[in-house]
Amino acid sequence: MSLKLFDLTGKRALVTGSSQGIGLALARGLGAAGAAVVLNGRDAAKLERAAEGLRAEGLKVAIAAFDVTDSAAVEAGVAAVEAGGQIDILCNNAGVNLRGLLHEMPDETWHTVIATNLHSAFYCARAVARGMVARGRGKIINTCSVMSMLGRPTTGPYTATKGAIGMLTKAMCADWAKHGLQCNGIAPGYFSTELTAPLRANAEFNDWLCQRTPAGRWGELPELVGAAIFLASDASSYVNGHLLYVDGGLTSVV
Repeated sequence: MSLKLFDLTGKRALVTGSSQGIGLALARGLGAAGAAVVLNGRDAAKLERAAEGLRAEGLKVAIAAFDVTDSAAVEAGVAAVEAGGQIDILCNNAGVNLRGLLHEMPDETWHTVIATNLHSAFYCARAVARGMVARGRGKIINTCSVMSMLGRPTTGPYTATKGAIGMLTKAMCADWAKHGLQCNGIAPGYFSTELTAPLRANAEFNDWLCQRTPAGRWGELPELVGAAIFLASDASSYVNGHLLYVDGGLTSVV
């Protein structure tokens, strides 16, 4: 009986930024738990390659190529996805980290990070929540970060957006919990992905991180799956506005 709480059979999940990295890992995990998953990104060919890999694993997968930083594109894209069936689960995962010192940062860099990480989550949640509110149930999972509560040099825009995503998650809870939605966040620490490859190759940074993190290592993408399934399933029916840190203990120590 308890395992049925985590069963996503019959559910449909839209995962943004899911052609690679964390987004693809979350989609794979939700699919393995029974959900039909819709991959999103801007590059249709890249999405199709990712989808083919998941289908080869026996998962139900579709793709939806649209720009999550464009409000009109999100409205049209979500409508197209919903034409094929309701969205029960939304994972707001699209994100980018463009580094630089704040006093040297061009406006374009700042606005790109804000649009990709923050505006996209609002646009997608707003579009998907309408149907969820009407049905009286739904799951929204925002990809937050340890940077939702911590800062590091040269990560100003990223840190600002991840802090905002954490608070936006709480605002979603405040507005939509009464309509039967659970809106929560997964806050990963440092994970081994394509995007973090340069950091892992930097011996100084790698040594610092492994010493800074109580677990003594980088996270591996499959270690995010359990948190995603929990927050997407009936197992978290009374969890709302919560940020679940999956960080090897990094935010627990100084």
